[in-house]
Amino acid sequence: MAGKNGGPWGGGGGDDRGPRRPDRDSPQIPEIDEIMKRGQERLKVLMGGRGGGNRGGDGPGLSKGTIGLGALALLAVWAFASFYTVRPEERSVELFLGEQSGIGDPGLNFAPWPLVTYEVIPVTREQSEDIGMGRDGDDGLMLTTDENIVDIDFQVVWNITNPAEYLFNLRDGPETVRAVSESAMREIVAGSELAPLLNRDRALTAQRAKELIQATLDSYQAGINVVRVNLNKADPPNEVIDAFRDVQAAEQERDRLERQADAYANRVLAEARGQSAQVLEDAEGYRAQVVNDALGEASRFLAVLNEYQQAPDVTRRRLYIETLEKVLGDVDKIILDENVSGGEGVVPYLPLNELRRNAPADGGGN
Repeated sequence: MAGKNGGPWGGGGGDDRGPRRPDRDSPQIPEIDEIMKRGQERLKVLMGGRGGGNRGGDGPGLSKGTIGLGALALLAVWAFASFYTVRPEERSVELFLGEQSGIGDPGLNFAPWPLVTYEVIPVTREQSEDIGMGRDGDDGLMLTTDENIVDIDFQVVWNITNPAEYLFNLRDGPETVRAVSESAMREIVAGSELAPLLNRDRALTAQRAKELIQATLDSYQAGINVVRVNLNKADPPNEVIDAFRDVQAAEQERDRLERQADAYANRVLAEARGQSAQVLEDAEGYRAQVVNDALGEASRFLAVLNEYQQAPDVTRRRLYIETLEKVLGDVDKIILDENVSGGEGVVPYLPLNELRRNAPADGGGN
């Protein structure tokens, strides 16, 4: 019977459905409350308290060492916020309760936080603003004084000279430079014609723009220096650039033909002036020759007249002989005196010299 009940006392010791006690040798899982208590004890030890339970209801105590460490930590945070470094290309503006109190030089600077704050501004670094280079569709289109539209792309290079003025007088420095530059360039283009602006006046336009931009920024007390203005492009709009190039080519052809015409006119005019001067010189020479000849003839006539008045007969005979000499001097002649032998002793002869004179040039017979 004992085997049937499963025990010597007839009990149900052999029934597997009854409750079991945990085995003392098996590992135990800690409860959540116990874990929290252990964490509190460790925290108290770290905070300078003593280990053990919460006796008498006192909270965790703070020792002098803990307070000193906290003070040192706060001092380190304050020093980290108060000391700052300024690089050589920068300057800082120190503000005491929001009002400027000084300018920080390159190196290590001290601004006791939170009463004094600072703003670091780059002063030597060149910054640039590009206008008319695709940022906006129409910011480079400008109207000239001869009612033409020109598409201008230019760049303004600038830096900061007065950090305090730049920080307090401008809300947005780059946007201010951009607006002032565009306004100045439009003013200059509005007073210029299209052709000089596209060719010979590009450098002059850039210089005038730089001066006008700088003057406007100085009137704002912006603390900005305009280093240079680069005029990259000045062309007609893309919609009319082909027609404009045709017009430019026609104008160049017109100028070339005008230069050729001027050269021809100058050459012909110079030749005409030379011929005119030559004719005048010839006429002046002829006039002087005729006058001198007339004066000579008049002087000779007066001399002959004076001689004639002193000796009329001799002078008359002399004039007669000189006249015959002039008339008969170049004439071939033979004079026969009829009173000598009656002129009958002359024998005719063949004038060989006349025959030779009248002979043909190619020669005939002997």
